[in-house]
Amino acid sequence: MQHVISVLVENHFGVLAHVSGLFSSRGFNIDSLAVGETDDPTISRMTIVAKGDDRILDQIMKQLDKLVDVVKVIDLTKDEMISRELALCKVSAPAPVRSDVIQVVNTFRGKIVDVNPKTITVEITGTESKIDAMLELLRPFGIREVVRTGLVAMSRVSDGYKVPPPPAGVYPESNIENLESNGKKKTKKKKLAKSKK
Repeated sequence: MQHVISVLVENHFGVLAHVSGLFSSRGFNIDSLAVGETDDPTISRMTIVAKGDDRILDQIMKQLDKLVDVVKVIDLTKDEMISRELALCKVSAPAPVRSDVIQVVNTFRGKIVDVNPKTITVEITGTESKIDAMLELLRPFGIREVVRTGLVAMSRVSDGYKVPPPPAGVYPESNIENLESNGKKKTKKKKLAKSKK
């Protein structure tokens, strides 16, 4: 079964290696892994897509949660989620077939980001299945190169890493210091709890 796991971590050197190492040590192959900062620059979110046994994955998630640099682990597979992936695709498109290639791209609401006499480079954002479907239709024209970001996802139900909203009548810009201090307090509490164990 395919699992989509969201891991919130402190933005430190070496955290990615620790997280991916837990999966490889248990024989799990990571299909895709996307990492980026959240609204708090000290916290990064990893979106991991992996296939494997539910029981072993549950053990990995418990071990992940014990790591000092990990703030929260969420299995998005159990929730309703919104997921997107971005892909860049370079396709052979000489003059005789160029209009056909453009028609396929427009059908999937892709965007042409570069054109030269021999090729067209296309950008498409959507679900994994949507990108696969477009690539399948472009394959007969000759795909020269494909780059995919991997899946990014968030739950439609839970807030994941919830930051308290600003007080009524106050603009978000004036509440930045409060948000940063709340994030640091949460991280410190978690470290203290783990050290006591």
